[in-house]
Amino acid sequence: MNTIAINCDVGEGVSNEHLLMPYISSCNIACGGHYGDVKTMDNTIAIAIENNVLIGAHPSFPDKENFGRKILKMTPEALQKSIESQLQLFKSRLDLVGAKMNHIKPHGALYNLITVDVANAKIFLKAIDKYAKSVFLYVPYNSVIARLAIEKNITVVYEVFADRNYNSDLSLVSRNQENALITDAVAVFKHVVHMYQHQEVIAISGEKKPIIADTFCVHGDQEKALSILIYLSEHLKKQGIAIE
Repeated sequence: MNTIAINCDVGEGVSNEHLLMPYISSCNIACGGHYGDVKTMDNTIAIAIENNVLIGAHPSFPDKENFGRKILKMTPEALQKSIESQLQLFKSRLDLVGAKMNHIKPHGALYNLITVDVANAKIFLKAIDKYAKSVFLYVPYNSVIARLAIEKNITVVYEVFADRNYNSDLSLVSRNQENALITDAVAVFKHVVHMYQHQEVIAISGEKKPIIADTFCVHGDQEKALSILIYLSEHLKKQGIAIE
């Protein structure tokens, strides 16, 4: 049977982690930037360990007010220090229970910014330098951050979004638009299978664009997350594809 990797952003206040974890391969836990504190990190880490799910840090702009979905104007030094602080706190919580950090995945506006912005991508790479040789970095295919990370011999995992629509330049459709999110489980399944089988994505323009998909993200904070994951689990298996 072929295998597929699915990840979820969790520890973000929805408290559905115990429901989602049985259906995913890895998780990205909010570490205090856009959401999260010691309690939410510890609880989510424990659920991940219980379900044998790979654990990743999910740093962002320090902006709980906007859930990390707004670009903050920060000095390079302040941004780097914030990311470093988030990762240090998260790593300390993992160390307490002897758990391993498998990967780092930036969140929200920070994720989208370093996809296209060289200066901020370099700041992010400086901030994660302490961990970069021992963890994977979840980033979009053909992005600025992926190119710069590969140049620094950081192992990247190309992430695509199971529940988001794409523009023809491989950017995500803005959340300000009605068609940004894919909430119908059947539509998500078709979206995932097409990217998995053909290594291309059908943009909202109808164009087919090459893409590499190593792991597929379902947002844990979207209302239909659980039903989507259950549907994917059942119907991918029918296609001879196991979530691993």
